[in-house]
Amino acid sequence: MVHHAELTDLSIAHMDCDAFYASVEKRDNPAIRDQPVIVGGGTRGVVSTCCYIARIHGVRSAMPMFQALKLCPQAVVVKPRFSAYTEASRAIRAMMEELTPSIEPLSLDEAFMDLTGTARLHGAAPAVLLARLTKRMEDELGLTGSIGLSHNKFLAKIASDLDKPRGFR
Repeated sequence: MVHHAELTDLSIAHMDCDAFYASVEKRDNPAIRDQPVIVGGGTRGVVSTCCYIARIHGVRSAMPMFQALKLCPQAVVVKPRFSAYTEASRAIRAMMEELTPSIEPLSLDEAFMDLTGTARLHGAAPAVLLARLTKRMEDELGLTGSIGLSHNKFLAKIASDLDKPRGFR
């Protein structure tokens, strides 16, 4: 952990899973783990999400599938399995609820958490608790997330996008 004078005072967090749908697909099918993965519909559909390997080739969410496949013809295209994403989301949310009851979900794969007062309850600063959360997610669920920690939701959201994947700002 990096030291900063305000680190122990920060308590508003934004947690965003890294390439969530694609990560769930890779976790559940190890044969595609090292491949560029696009989750989405057929050639007339759009990209729901993609892994970071596909992003290197220029593929982005909401891009038409035909364009994504031109940029990354070697990609493995997977149809969305929302039941698997919902199950993973519920497991992550349960881990968050062990830290704080103050959770504001934004989608299946991201949420704000207010960790004010949790240091006394858990015996560790919010930054430490969040580092433990992401490690636990990876160890128990095989999924990674990025954390933004700040004084308010706006800055926490910006911070969580700065060092993806596995970022903590």
